[in-house]
Amino acid sequence: MTMSPSLPDNDRPPPARFAFDRQTWKEIAYLLANLPMAIAGFVYTVFLIGVGVGLSVTVVGLPLLALGLQGARGLGRAERARARGMLGVRIDEPSPMPRSRRDRGFFSWLWSGLRDPVGWRALLFSFMRLPWGVATFAVTLVSLFVLWPVLPYIARGLTNADRAMVRGLLSPSDELEARIAELESDRGVVVDTAAADLRRIERDLHDGAQARLVALAMDLGLAKEKLTADPEAAARMVDEAHGEVKVALQELRDLARGIHPAVLTDRGLDAALSAIASRCTVPVNVSVELPGRPAEAIEGIAYFTVSELLQNVSKHSRARSVSVEVWRSHERLLIQVTDDGVGGARLDGGTGMAGLAERLGAVDGLFVLDSPEGGPTTVTAELPWRDRTAAASKTL
Repeated sequence: MTMSPSLPDNDRPPPARFAFDRQTWKEIAYLLANLPMAIAGFVYTVFLIGVGVGLSVTVVGLPLLALGLQGARGLGRAERARARGMLGVRIDEPSPMPRSRRDRGFFSWLWSGLRDPVGWRALLFSFMRLPWGVATFAVTLVSLFVLWPVLPYIARGLTNADRAMVRGLLSPSDELEARIAELESDRGVVVDTAAADLRRIERDLHDGAQARLVALAMDLGLAKEKLTADPEAAARMVDEAHGEVKVALQELRDLARGIHPAVLTDRGLDAALSAIASRCTVPVNVSVELPGRPAEAIEGIAYFTVSELLQNVSKHSRARSVSVEVWRSHERLLIQVTDDGVGGARLDGGTGMAGLAERLGAVDGLFVLDSPEGGPTTVTAELPWRDRTAAASKTL
């Protein structure tokens, strides 16, 4: 009879043993705490649904339900913390209620609160947990006195089901929920930026061209009165008014250029960036290499990004030269502005960099600032490329 050779000790499987280690005791404690937590969550859910739906025909029912869903978020947060501390389940916190929507009025807050998927999933979790909490509490309690030798395996199996429920109902909805929250925030940035631009245009019109035109009308009225009595004085006043008209027209042109420059519409980024470079107090080298023209919105954002960066260079950098490069890489429009100034620029430095970063982020863009003390400063901006023809066809 032949004998098979014995395996070395290192190749033998580890012997099975029942371990009551620290993690096992945490799992047992988690299972025993399931019942009181499940009762509290079930009572909250039934009360909220019953009262909220029952009173929905009144003015307080739906707001109460929306507030209750925010409270359900708190229940979910507590369960995630319990699973994290006792079961080692690492779950990211879902995105908070978008601030930009809560601040837009009662009905907007109410509608977004009633549609909150995080709150509804937390309510579903709390409702389902009562029978499971009763079962796990009973099995664990009996096992403590009857099935002691196999209790670690029972605890591991039951808590694995708990881990699956927590991950399935209390974790963020993959990337969709985070993306929705990001888009909500970006929409708020776009709305705030548009409102600020409108206020700036109104202020510029009121304090600039409008005030100048009012003064011009008064001067022409006085000139009209002096036309017969003192023709020479009237002629001087008309001549002065002619100069005021030219100044007012220039202010209106500058204002229109700030809204959307005609050269950008007619000739594209290359000519438009060369035009603003010629007005910069620092020599600027512009290089634009694009296979075509992007969508008007993207082209406008790129133009105003470079314009504001060049204004910052003129005001703060003490640079002797600047380079502006624009090119396309796959489906992205890239902009890089580099100056040889003193550096030290920061996103929170009060130079408008943070606003630029927010504006680019609102359209899925990126904004990277590299500005060590002593220079040079390099700003890289990235925007999504959308063809002008495709964007135009979607608007038809």
